[in-house]
Amino acid sequence: MIYNDRIAGILLIVLAVAYGWGASQFPEPFGGGSEAIGPETFPWMLATTLGLASLYLIIRPDPDNAWPWSRTGIELIVAILVLVLYAALLEPLGFILSTTLAVGTLCWRMGARPLKGFLTGAIAGIVVFVVFSYALDLALPLGLLSPLETN
Repeated sequence: MIYNDRIAGILLIVLAVAYGWGASQFPEPFGGGSEAIGPETFPWMLATTLGLASLYLIIRPDPDNAWPWSRTGIELIVAILVLVLYAALLEPLGFILSTTLAVGTLCWRMGARPLKGFLTGAIAGIVVFVVFSYALDLALPLGLLSPLETN
């Protein structure tokens, strides 16, 4: 079933193009300028990587693959739903809370105890937020935590 990888590759390349287009729609940072790292840099890197991986799936599919219709297939569908919800909740809940929920849920679905999974999600959300906000000077949405923002 060579077609499984090719179908997945085509779907993923469509996602990469859509993600790259979305990254190109970010507003230019205040003050104009042509910074080396802007809000679109990381999404462009992800879109490029996904596009290249998708092309690989299309060009060199695995000759012996089958769609996992067992528990693994259900877990893949759950993971996709979690990531779609993550994207939808990123603005209203904010980066830290939505990352906590997404990473925690995915860790739990992969076998971690719920408390450890959501604690891992919270730590990951806070660390990535701090790195992006303070080290890279890229704004991430705070959402419900915006009252805690300091200027």
